[in-house]
Amino acid sequence: MPGRDAFVDLVLGGRCAGCDRPGVTLCDGCRGLLTGLTPFRAWPDPRPPGLAPPTAAAPYADELRSLILAHKEHARYALARPLGQLLATAVRTALGDRRTCHLCPVPSPRATVRQRGHDPLRRITKAAVRSLRRQGIDASLADALRVVRRPDDQAGLSAERRTVNLDGAFGLRSRWAETLTDQPVLLVDDVITTGSTLTEACRALESRGIPVLGCAVLAATRRYSPSGS
Repeated sequence: MPGRDAFVDLVLGGRCAGCDRPGVTLCDGCRGLLTGLTPFRAWPDPRPPGLAPPTAAAPYADELRSLILAHKEHARYALARPLGQLLATAVRTALGDRRTCHLCPVPSPRATVRQRGHDPLRRITKAAVRSLRRQGIDASLADALRVVRRPDDQAGLSAERRTVNLDGAFGLRSRWAETLTDQPVLLVDDVITTGSTLTEACRALESRGIPVLGCAVLAATRRYSPSGS
């Protein structure tokens, strides 16, 4: 909650979560950085079969990396709004001329959500939906996926091992099956690395007859093809 961030800033003196300068949770410089980014097509290299076209707002590095981690791991809740606005820019690029979309966040295991004390991606997605609606886009949050098998920690795994690790990890919540049929659905996540998580999420939706228009993420690691091809 934003009040928590204000309390931390008051008691600890406050530092920007992006650049660590003394001050508020997000300084003017880092806020300006978020609004000046240009989304791009972020195909991982190698490109996993079955992955819908991914669009990233920026590379996963520097201040943006720090902001994502501060929100996710350190509960800097006030960052959800600016990160949601950034995700909305990636969504707009992924949509092209479309003015309607359902945003489906990649789910986290319940134990992970409990450990963090919040669901970072869902919080950011809700902020993105609000931002898109203010821009005249008929966006909605679709909590259509759930974790049906908790995979092992992905850190340090190769692309091939990640794919095997995530096989069958997600399932469709049955109440969304009819709602999302023939609708423009975008999968959203915070970071794309090998693309294995988003690919498995695509499979979970498309196996139930729900085509995925594309994927939108805050950031892409350096493991993407520079040509975007």
